[in-house]
Amino acid sequence: MYAQRGMVATSQPLAAQAGLRTLQAGGNAVDAAIATAAALTVTEPTSNGLGGDLFALVWAGGQLHGLNASGAAPAALTLDVLAGGDMPKHGWTPVTVPGAVRGWADLHARFGRLPFADVLAPAISYARGGYPLSPVLAANWARAIRSYRSLGLPLLEEWFRVFAPEGFVPAPGALWRSEAHARTLERIAQTHGAAFYEGELAGSIDAHARATGGLLRAADLAAHRSEWVTPIHARYGDHLVHEIPPNGQGIAALIALNVLHGLDLPDRRDDPQGLHLQIEAMKRGFTDAHAQVGDPRHVPVDVERLLSDGNAAAHRRFLGETAHDPATRAPSTGGTVYLAAADDQGQMVSLIQSNYMGFGSGVVVPGTGIALHNRGHNFHLDPAHPNALAPGKRPYHTIIPGFLSRVDGTPVGPFGVMGGFMQPQGHIQVVLNTLRYGMNPQQALDAPRWQWLQGRAVEVEHALGAQISRALAARGHDVRVQLDPGSFGRGQIIWRRPETGVLEGGTESRADGHIAVY
Repeated sequence: MYAQRGMVATSQPLAAQAGLRTLQAGGNAVDAAIATAAALTVTEPTSNGLGGDLFALVWAGGQLHGLNASGAAPAALTLDVLAGGDMPKHGWTPVTVPGAVRGWADLHARFGRLPFADVLAPAISYARGGYPLSPVLAANWARAIRSYRSLGLPLLEEWFRVFAPEGFVPAPGALWRSEAHARTLERIAQTHGAAFYEGELAGSIDAHARATGGLLRAADLAAHRSEWVTPIHARYGDHLVHEIPPNGQGIAALIALNVLHGLDLPDRRDDPQGLHLQIEAMKRGFTDAHAQVGDPRHVPVDVERLLSDGNAAAHRRFLGETAHDPATRAPSTGGTVYLAAADDQGQMVSLIQSNYMGFGSGVVVPGTGIALHNRGHNFHLDPAHPNALAPGKRPYHTIIPGFLSRVDGTPVGPFGVMGGFMQPQGHIQVVLNTLRYGMNPQQALDAPRWQWLQGRAVEVEHALGAQISRALAARGHDVRVQLDPGSFGRGQIIWRRPETGVLEGGTESRADGHIAVY
């Protein structure tokens, strides 16, 4: 898709339209991104919500700004609480402070143009009036209902009341609405997010936690602050790839790109040797990230060393003609939404928010529509690990917005691929498709993908083809063909042509993706 005045790309058409309406009402790209993000909590609750986290990269005023709006573990959540057991996926234990709402408010306070209430108005309208489910959304919703029913947890009662009310069947075209969600969005709009952290919404979260065995308290919410950060980058060819620094995992993608930058990749994108090297480089990125990334406010992360030429050279020594086992933590799945927005004044936004693992923890605060995430599941339980669980500490975070620029400082635009630990893997594939193989945004997103799972195990999309799969297997990879495209992430891209300002966008064919333009 091409446009000149504005563009919004995301995984759900109605949310993209919310961003477009905001642009057409005189808003800038940040206004449009917040409107889209708020709408996504309503129109794609299978992957994000008011109780999740957010990261963003914003090109404005001739430079790139980074926002880390991820929350920390509650003050009462310690390793002793787990008593030597595992961190659960559902219930209160993995719930950390949600940062998304404060992230919206902080982005708006610094860069927004329209009144905050106007920016959230489309999301409120969708929640109160209802909307029809799109196909991929409906399938993910139905899968979540089956999964939560199998758990049989009493704490999920409110989740079922809100997201699986009597008579509601999540099929394409089915209508869903949530008056509670609408009222909560109205209070967020009226108070510029303050009610969520210091007002009545914070009180509701606190009260529900106390009544049902949760550890999250109003004091934890009141103490939460977003953090403006300096983006980190790696060079590939004559471009720079930018990511949010740790506690995010974007550094894993940059380490892999540094490794690949020193290699002569084959000219064909589907050359098995090139794919083999990409997979092996990605393993090296994860090896570093899983061993060393945590919350830098608690444990220093030596970003400079991790992104150094020396570290890349050391990793290249592991890259042979056959697959290796990196002996690092196996990735897990996630649930996330990504959006990109651009206006005609040069402002561009790369934003990602998540409840993690679909709807998140399964905990929904009664009367609010707030579904809380389970981001704490990513903590390590080894107290010596940099990512060890500790009160007030942010976990290793999977969500990573990306941004591309030229080495001379000219911005190219936002990109991202959502989906748990698939995200850095998707980033390097999209970047290589663009910079090494000359694909346009839609081609770069549509190209068949691979995904490292653990050890020597790799999933590939069936469209990659039997011949290439056999060639990878011959190099020692345990190749598994995956027929579900949802396993390989869902991305969006917007590039700006510097000569004309024309916007060029692509949206994920693996989702209900949409590009809204004018």
